[in-house]
Amino acid sequence: MAKTKEISRRIKSVTSTKKITRAMEMVAASKMRKAIEAVLKTRTYANLSWETVLHLSKNSKNQSKNSLHPLLAKRSEIKKVAVILITSNRGLCGGYNSAIINKVKESIKKYPDIPAEFILVGKKGEVIYNQKYKVAAEFPKSDLLFDAQEVEPIVSLAIQDYLSGKYDKVFVAYTDFVSAVKQIPRMKQLLPVDIESEDGYLGIVADPKVSVDKKLIIEKEKKHLDSQSGQEYIFEPNPEEVLDKMIPRLVAIQIYQAMLEANASEHSAAMSAMHQATEAATDMVKELTLFYNKARQAGITAEIAEISAGANALAD
Repeated sequence: MAKTKEISRRIKSVTSTKKITRAMEMVAASKMRKAIEAVLKTRTYANLSWETVLHLSKNSKNQSKNSLHPLLAKRSEIKKVAVILITSNRGLCGGYNSAIINKVKESIKKYPDIPAEFILVGKKGEVIYNQKYKVAAEFPKSDLLFDAQEVEPIVSLAIQDYLSGKYDKVFVAYTDFVSAVKQIPRMKQLLPVDIESEDGYLGIVADPKVSVDKKLIIEKEKKHLDSQSGQEYIFEPNPEEVLDKMIPRLVAIQIYQAMLEANASEHSAAMSAMHQATEAATDMVKELTLFYNKARQAGITAEIAEISAGANALAD
């Protein structure tokens, strides 16, 4: 009987765990639906805004050797880079955090002579401390973003440090949402804006309806020049002041979109992990129930055998 009681306690424990994982799965599913809705609403705008920045970068190089804006100018020597690392605040989301952290570490190892500093967004990114990387700042991360202004402190820090010369490149590391069962870790170069980047991951979020890359920009620019030959844009009051307002805003949109993508990916990964945990608990309960029935049956059989043996002894 002692064995059946132990199995019974385990069944109750696993059943309680199953209820918790099921509840967490439902919570993650609710957050996931909201996050996916937000990321799909803004993705096209984010892509087209990045296309605008790439156009500005290309036109800036075509018009003069000196860039029209410091955020568009490439530096001759790369001394230090910054990585805005977006992770979750909590665990229990499968390999979501380890995937993006490993992606960042692989990217950094390609250039061992260039030191990197991290700007952490999300508590799970603190594992970087254990890897002996330098952390410049940490920012809290909301499970659901409601306004692009929530990323303004991150944007301000990144732009100010880049303009001051502290960093020669700024990247954002996030997880691109593809579907509820597929999320891809990516590294994207934000500053300087560079259409010539060769790294396939330094592009924009994948979207079958709107996609921007070097080839597409060149083709659109060629069509534009053919149709608008002899015409040029007029900036009021002047290009420098317009770009001072425009480019930081467009860079902010990219960070905002990256955080939306990361949130949708995080909640999808959490829902998937909790669903698998619930299924594993269900299978474990079935297995333990089978063991319990076998142990109970063996106990009953042993008791019957003892009774029969006692009865036979009395009859003799």
